Amino acid sequence: MKKRYPRLAPSLSALSLSIAAAITVSPNTAFAQDDSSASSALLEEIVVTARKREESILDVPIAITAFNSDQLDVLKVRDIQSLSVGMPNVAFDDIGTTRGVANFSIRGLGINSSIPSIDPTVGTFVDGVYLGTNAGVVFDVFDLESVEVLRGPQGTLFGRNVTGGAVLLNSARPSEEFEGKIKGSVEGGGEDPNYYLMGSFGGAVSDTFAAKISFYTNQDDGYFLNQNTGNALGEQDTVSVRPVIVWTPSDNLSITAIYDYFDSSGDGPASQNHRNGFGVTNQLTDFSRNSNDVSIDEEGFLETRSDFFRTITELDIGSGTITNVFGYRTMEQTGLLDVDATPQSLFHSLTAINADQISNELRYAGELSDNLQITTGVYYFKNELSYDENRRLLGELAPPGFFALSQDGGGDYEVETLGLFFSADYSINDRLTLNAGLRYTDEEKSADIASLVRNVNAPCSVVADQCPFDFRDTESWSNTSPKIGFTYDFNDDSIAYAHWTRGFRSGGYNLRNTAIDTVNFGPGPFDEETVSNLEIGFKTRLASGGRISGAIFQNKIDDMQREINLPDPIAGVVQVIRNTADATITGAEFDGLFPLTDSLILNASVGYIDPEYDTVRFDLNGDGVLNGADRELDLPRAAELTYAIGLTLDSDIGNWGSAVSRISYSYRDESAYTDNNRGFIDELGILDAGIDFRSADGKWSFGIFGKNLTDEVKFGGDTQLPSLLGPLPLGGTFSPLSKGRIYGAEVTYSF
Repeated sequence: MKKRYPRLAPSLSALSLSIAAAITVSPNTAFAQDDSSASSALLEEIVVTARKREESILDVPIAITAFNSDQLDVLKVRDIQSLSVGMPNVAFDDIGTTRGVANFSIRGLGINSSIPSIDPTVGTFVDGVYLGTNAGVVFDVFDLESVEVLRGPQGTLFGRNVTGGAVLLNSARPSEEFEGKIKGSVEGGGEDPNYYLMGSFGGAVSDTFAAKISFYTNQDDGYFLNQNTGNALGEQDTVSVRPVIVWTPSDNLSITAIYDYFDSSGDGPASQNHRNGFGVTNQLTDFSRNSNDVSIDEEGFLETRSDFFRTITELDIGSGTITNVFGYRTMEQTGLLDVDATPQSLFHSLTAINADQISNELRYAGELSDNLQITTGVYYFKNELSYDENRRLLGELAPPGFFALSQDGGGDYEVETLGLFFSADYSINDRLTLNAGLRYTDEEKSADIASLVRNVNAPCSVVADQCPFDFRDTESWSNTSPKIGFTYDFNDDSIAYAHWTRGFRSGGYNLRNTAIDTVNFGPGPFDEETVSNLEIGFKTRLASGGRISGAIFQNKIDDMQREINLPDPIAGVVQVIRNTADATITGAEFDGLFPLTDSLILNASVGYIDPEYDTVRFDLNGDGVLNGADRELDLPRAAELTYAIGLTLDSDIGNWGSAVSRISYSYRDESAYTDNNRGFIDELGILDAGIDFRSADGKWSFGIFGKNLTDEVKFGGDTQLPSLLGPLPLGGTFSPLSKGRIYGAEVTYSF
């Protein structure tokens, strides 16, 4: 794929002007930091749980970026996607095919799929509970204690499907004193406004009991304009409630119970059709891919409901802690989308997912001696889901409301996993520590699949148990994930580390089988993917109170799993999942926080990767042969360059209170989307800015902000459509849009 050069000059010019404006808005006289200032919040020592015990981020020999609750508030984090542009070699994309489906990528390891049986390369954990499917992950977050992003394979402690890394979301707990907060905001920039209302309140009820409840509502009236109807598109109505209960019957025992209720309904994706990588466009929607233009006949819908319960029990025994983490989650989701992305009725898809998962982890972490600290435990996970897909094709050849061709299918899927893990840190002397670990995983998967091409013009529903299954299979895998490394403490403020570790991504099945040839292109099983990671890094605390960290790494990927998207004149799009190649990804990353004055903080990061295929086992470019042309292709979702720079300024505004100005610019290089490199994701340069005014008593905060101020166009995917669908011309792409420029205002009251 031909690379484009970064648009540095215009973006940096805009950044310079915005920085000048931000500093001009507030007095630039430095003043001593206080505990409530934004600069103090950004410089706070961050406690993380990356090794399943609490410790300072600067003491953990892992490449990690973390944000505590105060920092998330200062940075106006509304969802996980908004964090990705500020971290090196990280992309948190919502594929957009169905809203909320995570296609996360770290260090070039990512997926491009909305198929619920496809395991992620980046695992998401909420309060220690792994989310078993990538559907229903990228939704708005609120009232978090912290967010931790671990880069690189984390298989030893976190198990399967963390070959790229792991995202840890930790819910806020009730404090010892009664307190509360309510926040409201309105956003514009698109067709119709977007409203948020969120809050939390709670505290200690007795000496042994504390409780808290948080709520979140979002009413989005639609950001995009559907040129076919003249109406706003993108309406969403979301409600979420989270009660938290903490019981401490004794000094050494704590039991926390958390429940999340989530309900969201609204339109389907704002799908754009533009010229595809074959040079073919649709005559009705020859839109520029640098625009947010949309014209579709089916605005669709998406309805998601989930119940998520977890308990965390901690028992202190001597010099260690026994922890039990139990989780249970159910999710139901139905959606309708316009895949042809045109004002004609050519290719619509109705999908449904019912998923139930249960998991339990029992572990011990503690010091066995003055120089030996261990973490060990056992993990159980079970996930059951039903997936239903109904394709409605060639409506232009049928009476209104009907279709000339239908394809129905999906499947029932079950995963059961048992894991045993052990990790140890042994102090060889006062400065050198040996880090070692091992995890054994045994997993069984079973699938009953109804191939879509075998249910033509025979409507049925897998979720309703109506479709005949033409494929049934059960397969098991076992895997050992080792880790060995060393950490060297130069002093209390600086460490260096080096380690070798291995992670794996589970094998499995394709529930969206659209291939007639079930032997060569059918539902599987495909085999597991393994990643071996060699990494050398450092972390240091600066005398000014800032910090800097960096790492160089090399990932060797064996039996890379890929979903190959192929345009098809009958099914519209065929997805084939195979172990396509071996590859090597080499890279480096640095990030830091630098106090320029007592009140002005600079944050900066840069990441670079060099991905390349070593061996290719699948005809990726579709020319009928396996040769060097396949090896020369770019790995999908592997942006070579990412960087970010930002400023946060505290200012005193007299007796009224204080102000916080912030500005940031983040860049991500262009990357391939499809394995044949015909579809791609454009480079992005995101400019955000804002200012908050805080009252002297700390109770009130008023803010204005702007996101993506240069109005960059962002796609979740770039699926290539066939030139002909049956006898009718189609062409172009299915490219779901994310929002462009956003500006808004926010008010917060704390009590």
